[in-house]
Amino acid sequence: MMLKHILPILMLAVVPLAFSCGGDGPAGTDDPVEPVKLKMVDPDATPATKALYSNLWAIREKGWIYGHQNDLINGRKWQYEVGRSETKDVCGDYPGIFAVDVASFMDGREVPLQTLEENPVKLRTIKEAYDRGMVVMACMHLNNPLTGGDSWDNSSNQVAAEILKEGSPTNVKFNGWLDNLASLAKSLKGSDGVQIPIILRPFHEHGHPWSWWGSSCTTAPEYIALWKFLVDGMKARGVHNFIYAISPAMNAKQTESDFLFRWPGDEYVDFMGMDCYLGINNTVFLNNLKCLRAVSERKMKPAGVTEIGVEGFKNPDYWIENIAAPMAGRKMSMLVTWSNKYDPMEQGSVYFSVYPGHPSADSFRQMYARPDTYFCGDLPPMYKMAENIIVE
Repeated sequence: MMLKHILPILMLAVVPLAFSCGGDGPAGTDDPVEPVKLKMVDPDATPATKALYSNLWAIREKGWIYGHQNDLINGRKWQYEVGRSETKDVCGDYPGIFAVDVASFMDGREVPLQTLEENPVKLRTIKEAYDRGMVVMACMHLNNPLTGGDSWDNSSNQVAAEILKEGSPTNVKFNGWLDNLASLAKSLKGSDGVQIPIILRPFHEHGHPWSWWGSSCTTAPEYIALWKFLVDGMKARGVHNFIYAISPAMNAKQTESDFLFRWPGDEYVDFMGMDCYLGINNTVFLNNLKCLRAVSERKMKPAGVTEIGVEGFKNPDYWIENIAAPMAGRKMSMLVTWSNKYDPMEQGSVYFSVYPGHPSADSFRQMYARPDTYFCGDLPPMYKMAENIIVE
């Protein structure tokens, strides 16, 4: 834990002593604090996975963890370099959360060069992230198992129905993809031999029409059944190192009920996320953070911003004005920015986070220095149970 977090803790530790001197009663007679009880989707989750879950709840009381998609895989002007990090290049520390896409391990996509190059890098960086004490989160932009198109092929409204039809060719294919995911989850181990806990975000942004699992292709019952099919399938295959996170796209002002659109049920969701691509609009962002917090606390499930960013942003004060200020005190566990595309000649502007030389680099370093932001070096032991929290 770095100094920026130690100092506030020391200050808090000193304050009670000032008030206990000359008090009417003996010190240390306060009633013990009732432990927080959390319940996970998988009661057989590994000890490390339950510990991570406890820390996701605990850290929200102090601040939030910064994360970045593909941060250890590539940056704007580099890729596949061991130990490299776009975040570290700017602030001197790795992000607290490393986010990655695991679909390429699952669906047998016909991109041999990409698969041959990227999959080994993903395996290496996931393990390195865990060994550093970072948190790993994974999405899955799966190809369309019925049409053969990509994730955004929403040309058929029969994909989920065919997956759920036992014995159909699509059902058999998708079960094979789940076999691949299970093999990946079981094989991912840190240098300590422990299976690496993963926050898994399947079928994300489901309230919108652009994916084959989205609102234009599935009915509400089909989407809920598809979610349960995956979760039950993982547990049946002996996978116990997943934290299941739902993450609807919240790109406009929302209400609390919007976060529960096509809700699979409390017993099927561990973590409540939201993907936010709403430009620079603090009013809407604040509204949605408040709504998410309310639902999170009512259901006793940790929550956070699972994707955010403004493509090609130039605002030099972005990180303080549009990220740190709205996030302060909102009881979110995390905020994860989307990836920076490898573009060494800077021919485009497909980036969502900072990189060396960006106009917002100073603002990013100011955000990094805040006591309520957690990067890799700031994190507590995320795979040891947080104090006063029970996870069932």
